[in-house]
Amino acid sequence: MRLFVSEGDPGSLPVLAAAGRAQGRAELRISTVGPEERVVPFLTQPKVPVLQLDSGNYLFSTSAICRYFFLLSGWEQDDLTNQWLEWEVTELQPALSAALYYLWNTLYLCGTDEYGTATETKAMEEGLTPQEICDKFHVIHADIYRWFNISFDIFGRTTTPQQTEITQDIFQRLWNRGFVLQDTVEQLRCESCARFLADRFVEGVCPFCGYEEARGDQCDKCGKLINAIELKNPQCKLCRSCPVVKSSQHLFLDLPKLEDRLEEWLGKTLPGSDWTPNARFIIRSWLRDGLKPRCITRDLKWGTPVPLEGFENKVFYVWFDATFGYLSITANYTDQWEKWWKNPEQVNLYQFMAKDNVPFHGLVFPCSALGAEDNYTLVSHLIATEYLNYEDGKFSKSRGVGVFGDMAQDTGIPADIWRFYLLYIRPEGQDSAFSWTDMLLKNNSELLNNLGNFINRAGMFVSKFFGGYVPEMVLTSDDQRLLAHVTLELHHYHQLLEKVRIRDALRSILTISRHGNQYIQVNEPWKRIKGNEADRQRAGTVTGLAVNIAALLSIMLQPYMPTVSTTIAAQLQLPLPACSILSTDFLCTLPAGHQIGTVSPLFQKLENDQIESLKQRFGGGQAKASRKPTDVETVTTDVETVTTAGPQQIKVLMDEVTKQGNIVRELKAQKADKNQVAAEVAKLLELKKQLALAEGKPLETPKGKKKK
Repeated sequence: MRLFVSEGDPGSLPVLAAAGRAQGRAELRISTVGPEERVVPFLTQPKVPVLQLDSGNYLFSTSAICRYFFLLSGWEQDDLTNQWLEWEVTELQPALSAALYYLWNTLYLCGTDEYGTATETKAMEEGLTPQEICDKFHVIHADIYRWFNISFDIFGRTTTPQQTEITQDIFQRLWNRGFVLQDTVEQLRCESCARFLADRFVEGVCPFCGYEEARGDQCDKCGKLINAIELKNPQCKLCRSCPVVKSSQHLFLDLPKLEDRLEEWLGKTLPGSDWTPNARFIIRSWLRDGLKPRCITRDLKWGTPVPLEGFENKVFYVWFDATFGYLSITANYTDQWEKWWKNPEQVNLYQFMAKDNVPFHGLVFPCSALGAEDNYTLVSHLIATEYLNYEDGKFSKSRGVGVFGDMAQDTGIPADIWRFYLLYIRPEGQDSAFSWTDMLLKNNSELLNNLGNFINRAGMFVSKFFGGYVPEMVLTSDDQRLLAHVTLELHHYHQLLEKVRIRDALRSILTISRHGNQYIQVNEPWKRIKGNEADRQRAGTVTGLAVNIAALLSIMLQPYMPTVSTTIAAQLQLPLPACSILSTDFLCTLPAGHQIGTVSPLFQKLENDQIESLKQRFGGGQAKASRKPTDVETVTTDVETVTTAGPQQIKVLMDEVTKQGNIVRELKAQKADKNQVAAEVAKLLELKKQLALAEGKPLETPKGKKKK
């Protein structure tokens, strides 16, 4: 026999330990191979550990190899599960726990991106300095994540000396290697505000169609792209004065010069990676027509200073240096940050985001890092979600529509319930929608009646019928069939999480608890406990197996509902080693004689009146006018009376219109499917309607034609 293992592979450690038990029982050669070496000829991907038998067959499951060695060493097949558990807890677990920190050292980080025009504007509105407004909102964000029990190793920020140092170093390396261009840009400058105006703060008459509220980058009526200086009668949206055209020197990242490097990197990275389909599509759409130089500087005061003579009064454009924040946040966390960010051979980088951030993480940062030529770690797996909508519309802070992070803790619904539902509806693959009614249904059906009911019954049977001690278990073929179903779902759970299909993996947990409920219902241990000795033994087996499945669920729930997971583990007095590692196969973690703690319900029912109250509270205060077409379906003019919104609400809506306009523009540039473009245009028109309402302007619907 020949055993193939790989250094640093977590599956190789238990296999080597198990092989030690079979020493002397058979001739065994152990070979160390690289992680990319394909040992099994019929597998398309490299796989270790692998055991090649004398017959020429292969075993390539860690569990299967270990069990083969156990049988080879003389263990009884009938009691293999218990012997496996004893070996794992007494021999393997201490060694594995000590090694895991080295093998699977992870860093989980996030932070607030604090530079840019929006920060300056918000600070002016609130009469604060940009730093003060950043300090305020950083605390707000940190408190929200803390309440949600999101356990970042560090939640940092970009307004730090480390951010300046790292950004300027990357820039200097790009500059020295000829990847930065200079050019003169004509911009609109508001003399009253003493600032050059970003596109979002310019409005005027479209030079193509005459629309009076065209933005500085695009007309939302005719859809044509606009250079801000082409607008007729331009106005500063902050003070409504007329800006003037002035020239300004700026720096550009020469993306065309970096395109070949990016293509080569993508060619190596994408095959076999877990980049989501939308992330792949977005990057390919940018590359399809060739990259263009992108301006990386702005005439602002709030940002990372440009370390170049003649550019002392400029800062880096936030889209250029924001992604460097991951590096600087790590540098604030540890002085060993380069072991994470300049170590692509050993670090596997996962990044999570909404799809509108994909170009910056999957294209701009990689180009910058590749051009800097400093061995930076680049993203291995870029995980992008679609959009989450609210009820039958969109979230809108300006209109008070939707519940946001800082509001969730005031609803009276525990953080774990929020985590469960938001992950249950996570927009993987397509847009999804938050619904209060659906949240009630999922809580009361999936959590209360399914998951909570099973775990509570399993624990209560142990307490009520067996004095709090796990009974002896004698498994039948029906029990083995249940374990096969549970193991299958456990395998699915592992596979789905490996592929970062977080929503789908949650379904596997709920499926296991459904199997458990059906198992209890069919076997009726509450009746059998009153019967003869065989019935009582059967009640013990059913109860013991059920409570072990409940223990498994507590571990599987940890990434989704950490507080609930900890509560279950405490109620069942789950041994600490069992909580540390989730095996790919079902293991009996609560052996006969194990004493559990006090069992109590895990979830509370959500009531209709409670949910209706929350739906009203977060439904917005906008009046809705009803349309009443005539018999001949002539669409008449409807005017909606509204209260004018505040300046900040209007600015938020303006941002939403800008964002949606960019989506429409990108789709048109890609020559996307007409139906897809039409759907996004409809969303854009709805946002423009909301903006008009917020500004107190009367709305008129287009006049239709009578049917003949």
